[in-house]
Amino acid sequence: MHRAPGWTAADLTDQSGRTFVVTGASSGLGTAITRHLAARGGRVVMAVRDTAKGARVRAGLLDAHPRADLVVRRLDLLDLDSVHAFVEGLDRDVDTVDALVNNAGIGTVPRRLSPQGVESQFATNHLGHFALTVRLLPVLTVGRNPVVVTVSSGLYRLGRLDLTDLAAERRYSATGAYATSKLANVLFGLELDRRLRAAGSPVRSLLTHPGMTRTDLSRDLPPLARRIETVLAGPLRRPLDEAAAPMLFAATVPTAPTGRHIGPGRRFRRAEPTFAPLRGRATDRRLATDLWARSEEITGVRLTPTPLR
Repeated sequence: MHRAPGWTAADLTDQSGRTFVVTGASSGLGTAITRHLAARGGRVVMAVRDTAKGARVRAGLLDAHPRADLVVRRLDLLDLDSVHAFVEGLDRDVDTVDALVNNAGIGTVPRRLSPQGVESQFATNHLGHFALTVRLLPVLTVGRNPVVVTVSSGLYRLGRLDLTDLAAERRYSATGAYATSKLANVLFGLELDRRLRAAGSPVRSLLTHPGMTRTDLSRDLPPLARRIETVLAGPLRRPLDEAAAPMLFAATVPTAPTGRHIGPGRRFRRAEPTFAPLRGRATDRRLATDLWARSEEITGVRLTPTPLR
């Protein structure tokens, strides 16, 4: 397993002139990523579901970094109509996007469906990001060191992807659905990398994960389960700044490797970007191509050389 020895968020270089789109930028990991990028001169489009909350977070970041260039835009990844509206609105704000950080996610929620009839964790964590990424590829293509960074989880190994039951009608487990959505993230990131390289695109697709960290992803657990989870997992969680380092590394270091799971390294050791091979179902290329085809079918979004303008 290879790593970037000693690299931390403090090693982030000047990002002036680069534009980043960060999904889920109004809480937890997304806010930490946004803060570091903005502090280094990057322009960050904060793609958030709740714009009022996003505005409050933006105001707090500006208190600490008055010269930060931050734009709040609404994006509800659960609803594909919102994704399309976000992309169309983004065209009025930026000429190019240099990095897309697919960070937003929901987890351990009761079963519900998206407006398009897909189980909500799969719809939010994978389909929304799939549509967003493919729609933004034209403006990413003309970016500087353009990259798509998709945040997954080590739980992808537990995912069971049934493309014939994306509404989870036959069986539903909140944690199982989350793991499946993370498997979809990995399959998508790897397949995107293969397709971009085959097309000779300058855009790179990288996969990352924060390890166990202090986010509010478990906010939808029942109160007792949430308390138990906090007590048992709390000591294992990394601070947000450490957990954000793999995403910051992937989004800003041109030599960050594709085809690997970039994480913070082993627990109880100093965090540093570590490049682990993907295993199990993540390496199933047939499943990846089938997922891609099904995602295109549901979203109506396909790779195209036609620019947004």
